[in-house]
Amino acid sequence: MFIMESMGKKKARPRRSFTPEFKAEIVELCRRGDRVVGQVARGFELTETAVRSWVRQAEVDAGERDGLTSSEHEELAALRRENRRLREDVEILKRATAFFATETR
Repeated sequence: MFIMESMGKKKARPRRSFTPEFKAEIVELCRRGDRVVGQVARGFELTETAVRSWVRQAEVDAGERDGLTSSEHEELAALRRENRRLREDVEILKRATAFFATETR
């Protein structure tokens, strides 16, 4: 029974991170036109989806395609983090106000 359960499931690949320099190299290989995205991805044991998204983001950064640039993505992420922190601060202040309001009565 155990063999049948494990046969159909693929083992999840651990999440890898890549340097911006490596991504730029891969994008350059794809842009040269010698090989298609799939060949480049297979050659470096990457997923086609990841390589295609790197190429798409490079096109946005270069102004060749509409969308948020990498710096805009970073700024948006920072603003969202700050917004979440501020909302938590407000929630804490609300609870503290309610606590002290009941204590003084």
